[in-house]
Amino acid sequence: MSDTNVTLSANAARRINEIMEQQKRYALRVGVVGGGCSGFSYTFDFADAPADDDLVIERDGATVVIDAMSLEFLSGSEIDFSDELIGAAFKINNPNATAGCGCGTSFSV
Repeated sequence: MSDTNVTLSANAARRINEIMEQQKRYALRVGVVGGGCSGFSYTFDFADAPADDDLVIERDGATVVIDAMSLEFLSGSEIDFSDELIGAAFKINNPNATAGCGCGTSFSV
């Protein structure tokens, strides 16, 4: 996958800034692990500093880090934040996903 461009929406940047201020952390770490009902699952965690092989994405003061292995699955994706009546959550708009589950946290390629 040659397109390693991963973007943050304005909504995601705003929410990440709120969370990082509350948690006193450097960045949100987004990753992909095997598992979930569709084969792979997205993970969200905190990072105090980027690792040597991390992609660092910044928008409006918000920082996201993604490890090289996860980047293979996230290339071309947009990280968004949705605050709807049924709940609030980070969402990954992933063009590489060929299928996903109803909860939106797992996918297949």
